Amino acid sequence: MAVQNDEVTIEVPTHEDWEDIYAMFSAGINIDGDPQSLEAERPLFEPGRSLIVRAGGRVVGTLGANTRQIAVPGAVVPAAHGCRGAVSATMRRQGILTRLMRKHFEDARALGEPITLCWASEGRIYHRFGYGLSVRRLGLNVNAREVTVPKGEEPGRIVEGTVADLRDALVKVYDQVYADRPGWSERTAAHWDYRLADTMAMRQGASALRVAVHEGDDGIDGYALWRVRSNWTANGPIGDTVVIEQVSTTPEAYRALWRFLLSVDLTRSASTWAVGVDEPLYYWVGEPRQLDAHLCDALWIRVVDVPKALAARRYATPIDVVIEVTDDFMPENSGTWRLTGSPEAATCTPTSEQPELWFDVRALGAAYMGGTSLSALVDAGLVKEVRHGALAEASTAFRWHKSPYAFELF
Repeated sequence: MAVQNDEVTIEVPTHEDWEDIYAMFSAGINIDGDPQSLEAERPLFEPGRSLIVRAGGRVVGTLGANTRQIAVPGAVVPAAHGCRGAVSATMRRQGILTRLMRKHFEDARALGEPITLCWASEGRIYHRFGYGLSVRRLGLNVNAREVTVPKGEEPGRIVEGTVADLRDALVKVYDQVYADRPGWSERTAAHWDYRLADTMAMRQGASALRVAVHEGDDGIDGYALWRVRSNWTANGPIGDTVVIEQVSTTPEAYRALWRFLLSVDLTRSASTWAVGVDEPLYYWVGEPRQLDAHLCDALWIRVVDVPKALAARRYATPIDVVIEVTDDFMPENSGTWRLTGSPEAATCTPTSEQPELWFDVRALGAAYMGGTSLSALVDAGLVKEVRHGALAEASTAFRWHKSPYAFELF
């Protein structure tokens, strides 16, 4: 049922609304959109997980979600993958996005999703709704002529093929890896269709999508999706290898694929928009400064069910602590809980005991994937230590042995 507010309504859309939603969202992020992208994204549209705002019969706002699981420290949890959030320029500052967010959180919680997450067009938008910056990414622009890659003795070989021929192998490799890397999301057939769609908008002036796999002793154990952006000067070629994603199940495949990507004919650089902050290239190549890395935000996480979220993940070391959480936007999420956890299991139950740590809900989102120190959040004013010693214990437990990262927009 529509929620009425004067002449503005918030509704659950139908499949017939997709083109209006696509057009409105494209305008909201200042792009024109195109027929190829419209059709490529259509299968990912879940009307029942979406909201639209109408004014005078016209779609002036939208917020959607993809129903997916995501890897977190030691586990995989259901999470609302927030997407297509925008309000028309003429309808801003009327509380529309606030209403959309509130309903989005309520729906996720009702569906048993303890967290919701998104890529932020602008981080400032999401602080006020309780999101925390949980996953960061490194972008690389590698000077391949200056980066010395050690000569490899790894067994196996690199093989190129078509997306159609190698798709099953890509799926198998990704499924072997994703659950062990916080920040990576499961992929259904529809998600793979979109990832491999290769529209002109996705190419951004580069070549068609290319695929290379590494064949080890036990079969294909790694792959790279990449393009080439051709460029020439009077002195010859200066092309760029654009790495979309590189996924490996073995260190040997990882090294062999990067050695290949950094030596593509007629290129002088390799770029990728997202690798982890613990990217092994830093420790492998001869001159890490020539990676030209820049740090940026990636996933923002909003905890919508505190006890369920904290019990769903695992902890690097044993933890037994009483925490108080304040959530001004979702008061039902505020309270005091006893968190008990380890690398194998966790529980989080209401308690009347005195808190040992206080969290703003944004801090829980920031720390959830294991890549953010609670001590840093104390300095940011989002965590307070009540019992001396509780901070060091909890900060160690919340971290994880693999830094989270994300490279797939949704």
